[in-house]
Amino acid sequence: MSTFFLSDLHLDPSRPQVTALALAFLHGPAMQAEAIYILGDLFEAWIGDDATQPPADAIADALQALHQAGVPVYFVHGNRDFLLGADYARRSGMRLLPDPAVVDLYGTPTIIQHGDLLCTDDTAYLAFRAQARDPAFIAGFLAQTPAQRIAFANKARQASAASQEAMKDSSQAMFEAITDATPAAIEQDFARYGCTRMIHGHTHRPALHYHQVDGRTCTRVVLGDWYEQGSILQVDADGMALQQLPLPG
Repeated sequence: MSTFFLSDLHLDPSRPQVTALALAFLHGPAMQAEAIYILGDLFEAWIGDDATQPPADAIADALQALHQAGVPVYFVHGNRDFLLGADYARRSGMRLLPDPAVVDLYGTPTIIQHGDLLCTDDTAYLAFRAQARDPAFIAGFLAQTPAQRIAFANKARQASAASQEAMKDSSQAMFEAITDATPAAIEQDFARYGCTRMIHGHTHRPALHYHQVDGRTCTRVVLGDWYEQGSILQVDADGMALQQLPLPG
């Protein structure tokens, strides 16, 4: 039995191949899993449980099938789908977890999180994150019509993309440094939770990293995105492996 981790699928109607790959995984290998953890950004954008787009319905059905088959599915919010709420979680049979959370994986306590909170040099994003997650802001946003919310989300995504392109044009190295997890934040979490393993997404830079924290060797696994391929982490009692899944056709 294995446990699977995935994040940053960014499912969207404009990329049906990725949705097809995700559904193939959920209907196939995931059915034999001990548990599934989705660490945020399952969807490209989420404007509320009352205004879902086509991929959300098919994904909810596939996740509910896993739940009915006895495979628990856990979800940690990402920066794109932090408004995913209790209604959609119930439809999908998912259990919502805090970000970060600590889970026991075959005897090893492991920190799991989306990963954006580790990017402490990205001060502009963290300021926006704090504003967007304010309960008053969320209430005001959800009070708008779906059309108004879609327009706001599209405008925010365009502004974010423009800001990132400007940063890249200024300095690719600076962009990569600012948008990556910082050593101080990583070591702080390892020390705070007393764990020696961490799994996260967000940065789209799949790799295994090793850190020395308080005399301990700690392992950090970064999950990949699903833009050009699928990316999953398989964990069992014998170890773990990052795997790529080819897009169909």
